[in-house]
Amino acid sequence: MSLWRVLLSIIFPPLAVYDQGCGSILIVLLLTCIGWVPGVIAALVILNKGGNQPANS
Repeated sequence: MSLWRVLLSIIFPPLAVYDQGCGSILIVLLLTCIGWVPGVIAALVILNKGGNQPANS
């Protein structure tokens, strides 16, 4: 997770997860419409989860 993505998720959460898939964008967009803080939290969780997937052996 880069500093750019963290700043983007704080400013506009749906834009930060644009490459994580349509479902992630919709979830973050919905949570951002409900309240800014839930959208930021969801974006940070999705971004943090994306880089820690283990390789299939």
